[in-house]
Amino acid sequence: MAIALGKPGIDELTAAEGALRGWQSDGTPTQLHPGDLGWFRRYGAQATAAAVRTWSRDNRVLAVGLLDGPGLLRLAIAPGAWRDEELARKLVTDLAAPERGGLPTGRAYVEASPGTLVRDLLLADGWQPDEPWTPLHRDLAEPVDDPGVRIETVGPSGAGVRAAVQRAAFEGSAFASAHWHAMATGPAYADARCLLAYDDQDTAVAMVTVWSAGPGRPGLLEPLGVHRRHRGRGYGRAVTLAAAAALRELGASSARVCTPSANAGAVATYRSAGFRGLGEVRDLQRDA
Repeated sequence: MAIALGKPGIDELTAAEGALRGWQSDGTPTQLHPGDLGWFRRYGAQATAAAVRTWSRDNRVLAVGLLDGPGLLRLAIAPGAWRDEELARKLVTDLAAPERGGLPTGRAYVEASPGTLVRDLLLADGWQPDEPWTPLHRDLAEPVDDPGVRIETVGPSGAGVRAAVQRAAFEGSAFASAHWHAMATGPAYADARCLLAYDDQDTAVAMVTVWSAGPGRPGLLEPLGVHRRHRGRGYGRAVTLAAAAALRELGASSARVCTPSANAGAVATYRSAGFRGLGEVRDLQRDA
């Protein structure tokens, strides 16, 4: 049977998330994680469904894409299908056809792991590497050091504080408590935790959300930020340690995070919390 492009409805998103869970494993390159769909859920279930694409053969999902922002498609491919020629050529064809619900015309970006045939085909078709990102990884076989600050797990009553710290951590962020509640009602959040770090004056100074893909699989940190007025005091390292510890409690085998390589401070923070770099990666860019 030919490869079929799908646009899941709200009630079908759990199947896409389930496929992503099954594809996460240590020792393989970082690709789209179920937590990425969980984090996107802050825009609501309908918006999340509208942003997800699947490619299937014989009712088996082989690739999942997330339209994560204007002109950016983030791809994950089933481990056994990385060099599947029929799938790769179908992906390239669909990405070039806006009417199929993929990328718009003009400038566009695709996140596809090195080693996948679709990446090779896009490069051969004139796509170019974009700015470098650094994926980082921490093994969770051993206990994680105490962060040295008070850590609180965020529930519904703490959504406002969590949202305020995020807005103070990321310039231009409009994250509000309603976004947190939308995210927390999604199915992926059943295996997620939101954490706040507090200073010795009981002020919330940093936040992180962690996403498990299930026991024995890599978990994800997305997002993590420190309040702009409290930077340079070790809170980034502290909340990163707390995130790793939370993922370990959830049964994750490791913790993963990815940040722009140009953000040297973030890379250094993660390294200080026991993460190691996995080598730079680059999205692919198509010029306008």
